[in-house]
Amino acid sequence: MAKLGFLGLGIMGGPMALHLIEAGHQVALWSFSKEKVEALAAKGGISCATPAEVARKSDCIFLCVGNTEMSRKAILGKDGLAETAAKGTIIVDCSTVSPSASRGIAAELAEKGIAFLDAPCTGSKGGAEAGTLTFMVGGPQDVFEKVRPYFEAMGKQLYYCGGAGMGLHAKLSQNMILGNLLQAFNESLILSTKAGVDPEMMLDILNNSAAKSGLISIKAPLVFARDFTTNFSVKWLEKDMELMLESAAELNVPAPLTALSRQLFRAAIAKGYGEEDICGSIRVMEDIAGCTVASNSKTQQT
Repeated sequence: MAKLGFLGLGIMGGPMALHLIEAGHQVALWSFSKEKVEALAAKGGISCATPAEVARKSDCIFLCVGNTEMSRKAILGKDGLAETAAKGTIIVDCSTVSPSASRGIAAELAEKGIAFLDAPCTGSKGGAEAGTLTFMVGGPQDVFEKVRPYFEAMGKQLYYCGGAGMGLHAKLSQNMILGNLLQAFNESLILSTKAGVDPEMMLDILNNSAAKSGLISIKAPLVFARDFTTNFSVKWLEKDMELMLESAAELNVPAPLTALSRQLFRAAIAKGYGEEDICGSIRVMEDIAGCTVASNSKTQQT
């Protein structure tokens, strides 16, 4: 039984922490939501009032929070992990944050004798709940090998990507494709639907062509059913695309498609869709085109 910690118990973090508890580890817990902490404490976790308290009880600490500032604050801020973490402690940040900021955090922790990995994950809500996430890891390889058994309680695919920040670069590159692909799907399905092609037939055509996409195969039926229940929210994908553009600027890589896609996700947030699933972003272009992409019984044109 390892002495672990987990910060951030949202859609992703909650199930991830539960898998560690169910694997038989001692898991100290903290979240911005006390209710989420208490719910997992009832299943065998240890409730803590601050990240610093988690660090006092843990040898290895995972966190999965919403953005760069939240991550920095939980690790380096007042009552943060670094205040009480002992030398030799390992901190693993599974959040999707700025690679350059993450490297800065790693350097500050190294001065205190604390090891750090950036380990963003993909697989969305379903993967977190099933324990089938994919982790992309940056940082010292020997530290990664020490943490490997804990990753394996939460996921099935582990990629060691290199030094500090490299896991984040891999994750953002994947999400860059995801975000741009989703906008291409939105445009295409609205166009074909408005022209008169049955949306479900169009999806079948896509699934049997070179344009086949696992993302679209999953998201299209939800769009047809008008089910925008959150698995991965618009606001978090828009945040990730901002990080992609920041990294592109730092590395002098042009990213024109990503810049436009980000603006469309920002438009979805402005329309009030930010908390809903990314597939709900299609409503921005639907409103412009005067066409709703849905099953035959629900398809509308205005």
